[in-house]
Amino acid sequence: MTLSSQLSTPVLAQAAQEPLNRAELLADDPWWLILLKAVVIMLIGPIFTVVLIVGERKIVGRMQNRPGPNRVGPFGMLQSLADAIKLPFKEQVIPDTADRKIYFLAPVVAVVPALIGLAAIPFGGEVTIFGERTVLQLIELPVSVLLVLAGASIGVYGIVLGGWASGSPYPLLGGLRSAAQVISYEIAMGLSIIGVVLYSQSMATSGIVAAQADSGWYFYLLLPSFVIYIISMVGETNRAPFDLPEAESELVGGFHTEYSSMKFAMFFLAEYSNMVIVSAFATTLFLGGGMFPFIGADAAINQGWWPALWFLMKMCVLLFGFIWLRGTLPRFRYDQFMKLGWKVLVPAALVWLLLIATVRALRNAEGVSTGQLLMIGGVVIVVIVLLTLLIPEKQPPEDAGMVSTTGGGHPVPPLDLKVPETTPRKKALEARRKSEAKKQAELSPSTVGSSEGSKEGESDGNL
Repeated sequence: MTLSSQLSTPVLAQAAQEPLNRAELLADDPWWLILLKAVVIMLIGPIFTVVLIVGERKIVGRMQNRPGPNRVGPFGMLQSLADAIKLPFKEQVIPDTADRKIYFLAPVVAVVPALIGLAAIPFGGEVTIFGERTVLQLIELPVSVLLVLAGASIGVYGIVLGGWASGSPYPLLGGLRSAAQVISYEIAMGLSIIGVVLYSQSMATSGIVAAQADSGWYFYLLLPSFVIYIISMVGETNRAPFDLPEAESELVGGFHTEYSSMKFAMFFLAEYSNMVIVSAFATTLFLGGGMFPFIGADAAINQGWWPALWFLMKMCVLLFGFIWLRGTLPRFRYDQFMKLGWKVLVPAALVWLLLIATVRALRNAEGVSTGQLLMIGGVVIVVIVLLTLLIPEKQPPEDAGMVSTTGGGHPVPPLDLKVPETTPRKKALEARRKSEAKKQAELSPSTVGSSEGSKEGESDGNL
């Protein structure tokens, strides 16, 4: 070994032992490790869907004093697997009035964004997989928060297109309700996340988790943001009590009324995968990601694969909240639901966001003490309470007891609603039937003549 190699070996060893940040570790991943992470993340949604369906049926059954599924597998645990095997082999019914291309494309548009939204979620810290140092995350972007929000909001296009392409009024109403619902609650959700971004000074999901390790979890530091996000994520995923797009009592089955077989299963998969995404996002933003509570980030229980376990446990608690709400609360009326979004959540989020920005600006300013901040906050609260007391009470209208057929302020179908009498597919089928009938008419004289000739030949032979 030469002198230069002896001198360079300790330097290389020292460089190899230096800690790398998350972006450098992800950039150093080999192609097979990236592929492995991508496959695992794509499987999280379907696996959680199978588990959540049977879990929800068992939990709601226990809440309602009934057994739930108990036939397939031990304690009915394989019921979802049986449903997943059954659905692809069921008969596929397609309405004649459907736009077939959009009808087939809508479930794909709904399910694909739901499966890729977990790519930017940090499930844990640094680990070793088959001898390679990496982190439990697929991609790390400076704007990872926007990536997750975009993936969660694109899925509504599949619902709208599915309701429109079915060619039926009730699925169309369900799709339009979903569009209005997602737009309303996306705004409140985005405003609640802005508060987290202002407090953490980062739009990267891993940066938000790291900021909570230093200052504390945001679910109590930013409690209004957490409450607004929790309500908005239930409305965003079309879950009870906000499941207006698929309200069985009003819209038969909602936007997927005309869907069956595997396409219906894809809508089901999109719904439950969206529940997993928003729960994982809430864990990242407000519950400290994969950190165990009440201990430092350098503790042994927050190293290695342990954070992934804590992350999944927190996410399961939020998913149980979805099921608890479904088994507890009645469905909102549509006007109540929209009023909650536009008149309560959005104004509250704006006021809270303004308060966060003011506090951050005062903290950064020199000569402002904590006592002065508390005094300013108390004055603001008193002013808000006085303003609410000055608001006059709403007087009921004189004709409050009258219920009109239409135009009563609720989104009901018009009385003159008509389904189109024909569609391009019907026209094509009618043209094909006419052409076949014309061919039969042209062939019928020669056929009749040949049959008469054969009958005469038979009669001669008999004679």
